[in-house]
Amino acid sequence: MKFVKLFIICVSLLGCKTYKENSKSYNSSLKLMTYNIRLDTASDGENAWPNRAQFLSSQILFLGPDVFGVQEALPNQIEDLNSALVDYNSIGVGRDGEGAGESSAIFYNSKQVKVIEHKTFWLSNSPEKVSKGWDAAYPRVCTYGLFTSITTNQKFWVFNTHLDHVGKEARYEGMKLILQNIASVNTENYPVFLMGDFNVEPQSEVITEISNTMLDAKQTAELKYGSNGTFNGFRYNEPVTRRIDYIFVSKSSQVMVKKYAVLSNTVDFKFPSDHFPVYIDVDLK
Repeated sequence: MKFVKLFIICVSLLGCKTYKENSKSYNSSLKLMTYNIRLDTASDGENAWPNRAQFLSSQILFLGPDVFGVQEALPNQIEDLNSALVDYNSIGVGRDGEGAGESSAIFYNSKQVKVIEHKTFWLSNSPEKVSKGWDAAYPRVCTYGLFTSITTNQKFWVFNTHLDHVGKEARYEGMKLILQNIASVNTENYPVFLMGDFNVEPQSEVITEISNTMLDAKQTAELKYGSNGTFNGFRYNEPVTRRIDYIFVSKSSQVMVKKYAVLSNTVDFKFPSDHFPVYIDVDLK
């Protein structure tokens, strides 16, 4: 009888250990963020980049996302972030070509994830070269990368973009092009994250188009925190109601969104950008 009890205990312990090892092998936690950091322009006065760069980079370091996308980032701002965020590397090409113009770069913590492949394409009928699409006011780009977790080897895609602020057709056609690219490259059915400043609110046809194949992280998150709006315009004393920054995730049981937050930090009644960062914490299975 003692032998039988001992055998059962040993089997139980072995089973628990195996379960824990399998859980560790097939589940990984990932923190992602999208952040329109507002371009560096002297016309912003007291809100100009030199006055908020340290605040913004410190905020990112505190949050510690594994991967995050930025919008409106000029080359000097990318350099500033690369210098301040010592564990991070970045990928992406500016909308006016390599090293020129605003970019939708993706930063990743090199101690947590590594990039396998990456690319930037233009939202136009000539996506392989610098170009402006449809009724857009400016050239627009999308940067994407295939990443893998260093600890679990879990692979996932991140797409980051900034849709045009003027052209309605450009926003819609640009997003269709992005979704086509996602379908084209994701042949292995890895988890996909689509993020950025889409310059539209939730009831728009752009969001409807995305929702056909992906899920709004806010809608599926177990825990939500912060304001609904994401564009503050540096107006500290006014309600923030416009939601134009998003993270979408695959319609897949591989992705479970645990937390979603819009973070409205201030120092001395000043925001680090005219947009709030959108932050999610997910489990990949």
